[in-house]
Amino acid sequence: MLSVLSYGRLVARAVLGGLSQTDGRDYSLITASYGFGKDFRKGILKKGMCYGDDACFIARHRTADVLGVADGVGGWRDYGVDPSQFSATLMRTCERLVKEGRFTPSNPVGILTSGYYELLQNKVPLLGSSTACIVVLDRRSHRLHTCNLGDSGFLVVRGGEVVHRSDEQQHYFNTPFQLSIAPPGAEGVVLSDSPEAADSSSFDVQLGDIILTATDGLFDNMPDYMILHELKKLKTTNYDSILQTAQSIAKQAHDLAYDPNYMSPFAQFACDNGLNVRGGKPDDITVLLSIVAEYTD
Repeated sequence: MLSVLSYGRLVARAVLGGLSQTDGRDYSLITASYGFGKDFRKGILKKGMCYGDDACFIARHRTADVLGVADGVGGWRDYGVDPSQFSATLMRTCERLVKEGRFTPSNPVGILTSGYYELLQNKVPLLGSSTACIVVLDRRSHRLHTCNLGDSGFLVVRGGEVVHRSDEQQHYFNTPFQLSIAPPGAEGVVLSDSPEAADSSSFDVQLGDIILTATDGLFDNMPDYMILHELKKLKTTNYDSILQTAQSIAKQAHDLAYDPNYMSPFAQFACDNGLNVRGGKPDDITVLLSIVAEYTD
């Protein structure tokens, strides 16, 4: 089962390849999502925009379009905690804040911080950890504002090349920065980073720019050149075409994740850290694929 989430009456009139930034038109994102939970052999979307322990959201406000992905830390399952609950609740909270207009487009860290502290203050105990990446397109200024905590992330592609990307944050190999809520008395034991520690950036986008936002299940299994090869198949701003490309990317990453003979980016990183590892990395995979287009209300 795939996820189909479009922006209703939004009509894409962008020309792939980009136009001048001096025009006074508002921009928007046409976004499709697709993914896999690692326990399933085909795409299954759980309630609440979740693929396995991954979660995501796509939200609109009059001033901006906002995307988010989060990857629940699977190690909590060993302690009887469902890792997807933390990531899903975090993304739902961030989505609600956006829809209520309780955010500033130029400050995606503020969205993540507000969402996280709402979880901390929740009367119903919630345990877990996750990485998080928030991407905000300011419609009027044509600027993309982002924050990334951990090893999820995004790429901005223009003319078949990566022109902007997130920086991965790792404490050490396979241990990314993460937001956490620990059981009482274990706060100093469970790894937990502040949302303010997220890497932030701003970037001027053009009509036709492609933005790919994803969890590490994609980036650990597909290097840039493979992703760019798939994105070259995207010739129009038609939503169905974007969805088909998102599906193709997610499926290829999923297949490679289970190939024992493939030298994946994750395996290469492991070797660089002195570990003898080969093959893909079975993991949840979430892909949000967007094209910058002219906004039409």
